[in-house]
Amino acid sequence: AVNDEELKKRIAEELALERARRDSEAQKRRLFGKLLERERISSNEHLTRAMLRERAATEEERQKAQRFARQLEEKDRELKKHDAYYKEQLARLEERVKPFFSPFNEEFSAHFC
Repeated sequence: AVNDEELKKRIAEELALERARRDSEAQKRRLFGKLLERERISSNEHLTRAMLRERAATEEERQKAQRFARQLEEKDRELKKHDAYYKEQLARLEERVKPFFSPFNEEFSAHFC
């Protein structure tokens, strides 16, 4: 009978140890799962922040490119205005000096052509 009692006691202790070991393993898995979840969340947040920064930088570059395009168009319009103005001035100047060169042109044509 002593052997049976001791055997029952020993089995009960073994079962208790096994339960404690399983509980410990389960707790480790839960903690590891929580740690992995925190890491996943942190990684996602980091990735989201990086994507937002990249989008903001891309938008800023797009706006800057639009500003430069508008400035370039404005410069182009300005250059076209200046070109038209100087062509007009040149035409006026040519008309004004034509009478002075007309006699020379006639004499040149008479002698050399």
